[in-house]
Amino acid sequence: MGSKLFSYFSFPFLLGLYLFSFISPFPSAYSQLDYRFYDRSCPGLSNIVRYGVWAAYKNDTRIAASLLRLHFHDCFVNGCDASVLLDDTDDFKGEKNAFPNRNSARGYEVIDNIKADVERFCPSTVSCVDILTLAAREAVVLAGGPFWQVMLGRRDGITASQQAANEQLPSPFEPLENITAKFTSKGLDLKDVVVLSGAHTIGYAQCFTFKSRLYNFQGSGKPDPTLDSSAFKSLQSMCPNTDSSNSNLAPLDSTAYRFDTTYYTNLVSKTGLLESDQALTRDPKTAAMVNSYSTNSYLFWNDFTTSMAKLGNLGVLTGDKGQIRKKCGSVNL
Repeated sequence: MGSKLFSYFSFPFLLGLYLFSFISPFPSAYSQLDYRFYDRSCPGLSNIVRYGVWAAYKNDTRIAASLLRLHFHDCFVNGCDASVLLDDTDDFKGEKNAFPNRNSARGYEVIDNIKADVERFCPSTVSCVDILTLAAREAVVLAGGPFWQVMLGRRDGITASQQAANEQLPSPFEPLENITAKFTSKGLDLKDVVVLSGAHTIGYAQCFTFKSRLYNFQGSGKPDPTLDSSAFKSLQSMCPNTDSSNSNLAPLDSTAYRFDTTYYTNLVSKTGLLESDQALTRDPKTAAMVNSYSTNSYLFWNDFTTSMAKLGNLGVLTGDKGQIRKKCGSVNL
């Protein structure tokens, strides 16, 4: 399968695509998002992004979850504008070193590599935020999840804020009410909380994000009594009660590389990893949705694609706002 994919997405294929496609020298002048925004100005964009994500995924299957998370962390902080990709400058401290991202956000180099390929064929045409949005979709598909159409035409922001990232991004240490309030402040709703939390069907979490459940739940000096005993023993072996284990990794669900409904079935069986995830089973409204998704993969996939489309349209810049960055880590001079 891998060799066939490589053949299909090989560099000569991409080059041929461009040699035989009409490329407008100017980007489309639309001021709003459109599914066909780059059809004339960069017709091979989706294939370039797909190949770039696949090339990274074949060497590191964790990158699927990382790219999905990177997209979420971008859009949740002052809208989808690729601000999460910006390095610090003399004018601002960026989001890369905010607490939710520092030593945990990954995939920057994947987006940078894809951007470099896109620039070769479509210079100064495609925004970094559109690339990141497409990459998140391709990551989900590679992990076995659903495909959805992505509207395009976003422009990149010209600043970033470490403080905003610290304040706006949901934390695994927060109660569900706080997380829900952060979602609703963005125009998302309770259903989006449950559905987008389902992104934790792939990926890993560092031990420090849930270790209190194992050794000092809510300051009790004891483990979380609701955590399944078999899961408790397994997690203790991965995360000993020492500071040196804080950066150890544990799977967010028992099929950490496959996009499926195991995340929800784990919550139902009280083996959810993060306290913020397991809390979804304690509110009657969210618990009902968890139960539905745990037994109906079609329902989850359908709702997930809807919520991802909503997420990708948060606070976007279009028209003459923002810019098309030449490099994703810095604004154009």
